[in-house]
Amino acid sequence: MLRLALILYLFIGTTFAGSAMIAALTVGFDTTVPVVTSALAGFVVAIPVAWLVARGLYSEQ
Repeated sequence: MLRLALILYLFIGTTFAGSAMIAALTVGFDTTVPVVTSALAGFVVAIPVAWLVARGLYSEQ
């Protein structure tokens, strides 16, 4: 299940980080620190999400 979670994290992490960056840029935070912070926050939030999705996919088999 860890392998599946890591593969899912690649996709979920980049999606969340990109969405957070777009949200930060839309609000008007267009300097380096808020953009990088929002990207890191997206990657951190994606960790439990990827684990929950992997657990859900793994349990249905």
